[in-house]
Amino acid sequence: MAHFFENHPLIDFDLLKDNKPRTIKNPLVRYRLRDVWNERSAIYYTHTVEEGQTAQFIADRFYGDVTLDWVIYKVNEIIDPLFEWPLDYNPFINFIKSKYGSVASAQGTRHHYEWKYQDKQVLFDGTIVPQKYFEVDAETYAGLPVDQKREVSNYTYEEEKNDDRRIIKVLDNVYLNNFIDQAESIFE
Repeated sequence: MAHFFENHPLIDFDLLKDNKPRTIKNPLVRYRLRDVWNERSAIYYTHTVEEGQTAQFIADRFYGDVTLDWVIYKVNEIIDPLFEWPLDYNPFINFIKSKYGSVASAQGTRHHYEWKYQDKQVLFDGTIVPQKYFEVDAETYAGLPVDQKREVSNYTYEEEKNDDRRIIKVLDNVYLNNFIDQAESIFE
């Protein structure tokens, strides 16, 4: 991740609050690459982040260079990897305990209600269309048939949110150098 800031501009900042400004890379600079990177889905692979996989691991696996972890973050619009990267099991459980007091408390407390408006389907070509839910209020929930509603606990809510983060985009190697050149040119 340190390589992400390599081309950022320098600023003078009193880092230690001792009235002695130091020159550092400006970590607050945000930039956006041309929309062309977001418009063409064919330039990305989909990857599911598995237990123990870091952005460095994925960068090494796909690009052969652990220092290109920043490309993984940028492509997926991850600003804060500490909170936006999927958590492994033990850190996830620790997160649940710190936020809700215990796993049992998180599992026993309702986060919201949902209406299932689409069942999971497998199309003739093998494409899987997932179940789809819509968040509803308690009154609407009470009026729904049993097979079309579900109560979502805090634990389930956090778990599904974490699992959604596991599906990331990885830029195709063919476009990697062009992407890096464009990112680096922003600060020239």
